[in-house]
Amino acid sequence: MNENIGLTTMREDQAKAVERVYQEWDRAWSDDDLDAMLALYAPDAVLESPLVPHLNGGTNGVLRGREEIRQLLNKAAPRKPGRRTFFRRGYFTDGHLLVWEYPRATPDGEQMDFFEVMEIADGLIKSHRVYWGWRGVEIIKTDGYHKDVGPTDSGSGLR
Repeated sequence: MNENIGLTTMREDQAKAVERVYQEWDRAWSDDDLDAMLALYAPDAVLESPLVPHLNGGTNGVLRGREEIRQLLNKAAPRKPGRRTFFRRGYFTDGHLLVWEYPRATPDGEQMDFFEVMEIADGLIKSHRVYWGWRGVEIIKTDGYHKDVGPTDSGSGLR
């Protein structure tokens, strides 16, 4: 096995499935199209994110299955900043693992910073882990993750 996933060869169907998940997931989340987003997850998918305990309360950051993921997305979508930037540079994959970054610094300023990791099987997301950067964590700590705040994230200047 090659340790550099950027050098891995994969079947064409795997490449197309990963590309579809990468493009569709971002489009659905950008457009608050939660049904389309949930259709990308396997019925028994697992989602891990610091947003889970922030919105659900408690200390568990793990959700299991589409219904639990739907409940979180229903809480998160209305709270997204009114002008959220979704700048990305591309992704890395080996046909099973899909990773990409929403960097803090973008050509148009700053945005909330995340690193997304998805395990893809049969064209669906089986496992999804979201890692927040230091700026995204600051947004959670101040509860600045609100859509109704206006054009920036809680006055932080972030998109």
